[in-house]
Amino acid sequence: MIHLDKEENKNNAFLNTTITYLENKGFENIKADVVGYETPTSFTRQETGNTIIPDIVAEKRGIKYFFEVSLKSTKPQLLKTKWLLLDTLTKMKDYRFRIITTKGHLSFTRDMIADTNLNKNYIRI
Repeated sequence: MIHLDKEENKNNAFLNTTITYLENKGFENIKADVVGYETPTSFTRQETGNTIIPDIVAEKRGIKYFFEVSLKSTKPQLLKTKWLLLDTLTKMKDYRFRIITTKGHLSFTRDMIADTNLNKNYIRI
Protein backbone atom coordinates (compact mmCIF):
# COMPACT_ATOMS: atom_id res chain seq x y z
CA MET A 1 0.00 0.00 0.00
CA ILE A 2 1.18 3.50 -0.68
CA HIS A 3 0.99 6.22 1.96
CA LEU A 4 -2.17 7.78 0.50
CA ASP A 5 -4.05 4.49 0.78
CA LYS A 6 -2.96 3.90 4.39
CA GLU A 7 -4.92 6.94 5.55
CA GLU A 8 -8.22 5.11 5.10
CA ASN A 9 -9.47 3.31 8.23
CA LYS A 10 -10.72 0.24 6.34
CA ASN A 11 -7.23 -0.30 4.93
CA ASN A 12 -5.73 -0.14 8.43
CA ALA A 13 -8.27 -2.73 9.55
CA PHE A 14 -7.07 -5.12 6.84
CA LEU A 15 -3.47 -4.37 7.80
CA ASN A 16 -4.26 -5.40 11.39
CA THR A 17 -5.99 -8.54 10.12
CA THR A 18 -2.87 -9.37 8.11
CA ILE A 19 -0.64 -8.91 11.16
CA THR A 20 -2.84 -11.28 13.16
CA TYR A 21 -2.65 -13.82 10.31
CA LEU A 22 1.15 -13.62 10.28
CA GLU A 23 1.38 -13.99 14.07
CA ASN A 24 -0.74 -17.15 13.81
CA LYS A 25 1.62 -18.47 11.11
CA GLY A 26 4.59 -18.16 13.49
CA PHE A 27 6.22 -14.90 12.43
CA GLU A 28 8.10 -12.93 15.08
CA ASN A 29 9.60 -9.45 15.52
CA ILE A 30 6.80 -7.93 13.49
CA LYS A 31 7.25 -4.32 12.46
CA ALA A 32 4.41 -2.59 10.65
CA ASP A 33 3.49 0.85 9.38
CA VAL A 34 0.45 1.03 11.66
CA VAL A 35 -0.25 2.43 15.12
CA GLY A 36 0.84 0.09 17.92
CA TYR A 37 3.82 -1.42 16.11
CA GLU A 38 7.36 -0.28 15.51
CA THR A 39 7.77 1.31 12.08
CA PRO A 40 10.01 -0.61 9.63
CA THR A 41 13.09 0.95 8.09
CA SER A 42 12.19 3.43 5.36
CA PHE A 43 13.93 4.03 2.05
CA THR A 44 14.08 7.47 0.42
CA ARG A 45 14.43 8.02 -3.30
CA GLN A 46 17.00 10.77 -3.81
CA GLU A 47 15.64 12.00 -7.13
CA THR A 48 12.09 12.70 -5.96
CA GLY A 49 12.33 12.57 -2.18
CA ASN A 50 9.59 9.90 -1.98
CA THR A 51 9.79 7.73 1.12
CA ILE A 52 9.04 4.03 0.77
CA ILE A 53 8.11 2.05 3.87
CA PRO A 54 7.29 -1.67 3.67
CA ASP A 55 3.84 -2.48 5.06
CA ILE A 56 5.05 -5.31 7.28
CA VAL A 57 8.49 -6.72 8.10
CA ALA A 58 8.72 -9.96 10.11
CA GLU A 59 11.06 -12.84 10.81
CA LYS A 60 10.56 -16.57 10.76
CA ARG A 61 13.31 -19.09 11.46
CA GLY A 62 15.94 -16.37 11.17
CA ILE A 63 14.83 -15.21 7.71
CA LYS A 64 13.50 -11.71 7.23
CA TYR A 65 10.29 -11.30 5.22
CA PHE A 66 8.90 -8.14 3.63
CA PHE A 67 5.12 -8.20 3.19
CA GLU A 68 3.15 -5.83 0.98
CA VAL A 69 -0.61 -5.54 1.28
CA SER A 70 -2.15 -5.25 -2.16
CA LEU A 71 -5.35 -3.21 -2.23
CA LYS A 72 -6.76 -1.20 -5.12
CA SER A 73 -4.81 2.03 -5.33
CA THR A 74 -5.43 5.48 -6.74
CA LYS A 75 -1.79 5.66 -7.88
CA PRO A 76 -0.79 2.22 -9.21
CA GLN A 77 2.50 3.51 -10.67
CA LEU A 78 3.80 4.38 -7.18
CA LEU A 79 2.78 0.94 -5.98
CA LYS A 80 4.63 -0.73 -8.88
CA THR A 81 7.75 1.28 -8.06
CA LYS A 82 7.52 0.26 -4.42
CA TRP A 83 7.13 -3.41 -5.27
CA LEU A 84 10.05 -3.38 -7.69
CA LEU A 85 12.30 -1.69 -5.12
CA LEU A 86 11.36 -4.14 -2.37
CA ASP A 87 11.78 -7.11 -4.71
CA THR A 88 15.25 -5.95 -5.74
CA LEU A 89 16.26 -5.24 -2.15
CA THR A 90 15.13 -8.64 -0.92
CA LYS A 91 17.02 -10.41 -3.70
CA MET A 92 20.21 -8.52 -2.84
CA LYS A 93 19.99 -9.27 0.89
CA ASP A 94 18.63 -12.83 0.56
CA TYR A 95 15.36 -11.92 2.26
CA ARG A 96 11.85 -12.90 1.16
CA PHE A 97 9.19 -10.67 -0.42
CA ARG A 98 5.51 -11.61 -0.33
CA ILE A 99 2.34 -9.90 -1.52
CA ILE A 100 -0.86 -10.31 0.49
CA THR A 101 -4.34 -9.54 -0.84
CA THR A 102 -8.00 -10.19 -0.10
CA LYS A 103 -11.27 -10.80 -1.87
CA GLY A 104 -12.22 -7.91 -4.13
CA HIS A 105 -8.61 -7.02 -4.89
CA LEU A 106 -7.45 -10.23 -6.59
CA SER A 107 -7.85 -8.98 -10.15
CA PHE A 108 -6.01 -5.75 -9.34
CA THR A 109 -3.19 -7.73 -7.72
CA ARG A 110 -2.87 -10.13 -10.67
CA ASP A 111 -2.72 -7.22 -13.12
CA MET A 112 -0.10 -5.40 -11.03
CA ILE A 113 2.09 -8.49 -10.80
CA ALA A 114 1.80 -9.03 -14.56
CA ASP A 115 2.57 -5.36 -15.33
CA THR A 116 5.72 -5.36 -13.20
CA ASN A 117 6.88 -8.78 -14.50
CA LEU A 118 7.37 -10.00 -10.94
CA ASN A 119 7.58 -13.74 -10.67
CA LYS A 120 5.48 -13.78 -7.49
CA ASN A 121 2.50 -15.62 -6.15
CA TYR A 122 0.26 -13.79 -3.75
CA ILE A 123 -1.14 -14.84 -0.40
CA ARG A 124 -4.92 -14.57 -0.18
CA ILE A 125 -6.48 -13.87 3.20
